[in-house]
Amino acid sequence: MKTNYDLYEYENDLHSKGYKYIAGCDEAGRGPLYGPVVAACCVLPNDFKLEGLTDSKQLTEKRREKYIDYIKENALAYGIGIVSAEEIDEINIYEASRKAMLIALSEVRKKIEVDYVITDAMPIDIDIESMPIIKGDAKSITIAAASVIAKVTRDRMMIELDSKYPEYGFKKHKGYPTKAHIEAINKYGLIDGYRKTYGPVKELIEKENKHE
Repeated sequence: MKTNYDLYEYENDLHSKGYKYIAGCDEAGRGPLYGPVVAACCVLPNDFKLEGLTDSKQLTEKRREKYIDYIKENALAYGIGIVSAEEIDEINIYEASRKAMLIALSEVRKKIEVDYVITDAMPIDIDIESMPIIKGDAKSITIAAASVIAKVTRDRMMIELDSKYPEYGFKKHKGYPTKAHIEAINKYGLIDGYRKTYGPVKELIEKENKHE
């Protein structure tokens, strides 16, 4: 199975076909019990290089923090889209992720005339050509860069929240359903921002309703 991808293959192919500004989109936070889903979109210059950049989930937190500054400083344009937990419950996480990507893309299009969009696996309905790429965050330099922006942005939101609610451990688990996180919500209850349609949260709400 191929694991070492040429991260410039898609971009080089599209540039050779005449596309100039290629936007890459990715999201972070589909699985957590708490908080928004965050998407990022960016357009990189043709000569962009960043040794070691890949899918943000494969990078250490320290490296992501280092990379995000370089990406933002060198990108031709980038944008961020955020969709709340409340809206995730209303429209489902797949549609919320798609909406966050479209918000991020619209921010980029205010700054640069994008003529092609590549996304990490998710097809989006837009008025320019686009292509979803399975495991795109590990196959495309542009999507990988977007994945770092999305993940670091969301992680920073969770770290900031941790200072307000330290008993929940957001700094450590970032809202994901770890054993410690589930124990915390069972002990301290729910605060605003939990996804009420997600299993462990839904179960706790049902349990509380039975006791009323």
